Order: sequence, then C-alpha cells, then structure tokens
Amino acid sequence: MTADIPALASLTLMPYLDATGQVPTDCQGKVGIYGIFDEAQTLQFVGYSRDVYMSLKQHLVRQPAACYGYKVETIDRPSRTLLEAIRTAWIDENGGQPPGNENEAAWTAAIDAKVTMTADEQAEYARLEEVNQIKYLKKIARRVEAEILATLKARGVQMDLRFNPKLKESGLLDLK
Repeated sequence: MTADIPALASLTLMPYLDATGQVPTDCQGKVGIYGIFDEAQTLQFVGYSRDVYMSLKQHLVRQPAACYGYKVETIDRPSRTLLEAIRTAWIDENGGQPPGNENEAAWTAAIDAKVTMTADEQAEYARLEEVNQIKYLKKIARRVEAEILATLKARGVQMDLRFNPKLKESGLLDLK
C-alpha cells in the first residue's frame, strides 16, 4: 500500500464494545474510514464518515449480529478522494466486496419498521385514516425499537440509544 493508504491488515482490530458496554468514543467527531468485523473476525462492511463514532453506533443498531470489531483510520483533512481510494484498496485487499457493501442500505439507511408488519397489521393499517395511520406506524416502530434494544441488551450494550421520534411517524428508526 502507499504511504497514504494503510493496509487493512496493518490496523489493530478494536472490540466494538468496551468493558462498560459502550462503543468507544475515541473516534467521536473524527473523519475516517473503518472496516467492521463479525464475531469470526470476517470483514462485513467498509465505510467512511464525518463522525466515525456516530456511524459505528448506527451500524450496531442496524446490524448487531455483524458488529463485533472494527479497524479505523482517521484523517485530519477530509478528502472524499482519499477515503474512496482507501475503501477501494481495503475491498481489494479483502478479495472482494464484503457482504455489507453488497447491500449497503441495510447498513446505512434508516430501519424500515413497515417491512416487519404482519398481514393482519397491514390490513389494519390500510383501513385507517391518515391521522391514525401515523399513530399506527409509530406503534409498529416502537415495537421494532423494543426488539432492537432487547437484542442489543443481550449483547451487553449499556449505552443510551435514542431514536429520532419524528421518523417513527413514517415507520422509520434512526438514531438521533
């Protein structure tokens, strides 16, 4: 690799959660690129962000079973060109796209609680007036939120996770 592009293998694999059940805050507010690894230390996703810490939290909520470790490279001066070059190099080093980069929306988009609705819930939703549909979507979103939080608690996550209340009206979940 060139001096500007570190090899993914040369970076230290950090545990996703520290001893207190928190995502480590050392990358809070920092621009960087990261690779996320599952429990078997297999690369699952390569992404970059203006706030690596916040992105790591979002990924943990969206893909808890795939977030057990990460490697990160922060940069002082934001450069999309450099971040894209590092991302390409890491994916090449991996021997191809990790599963998360093949379906990036599952890692980067808000969680759509509507897709979890049963046939009965869908029928009930369709019968409601628009004002009541919003309330119904909030109810579905809260149910999915509770399931996510239970899964994370079972993983040992102890941090306070707050979802954007306005998005729940659309049946979406995203950290605030």
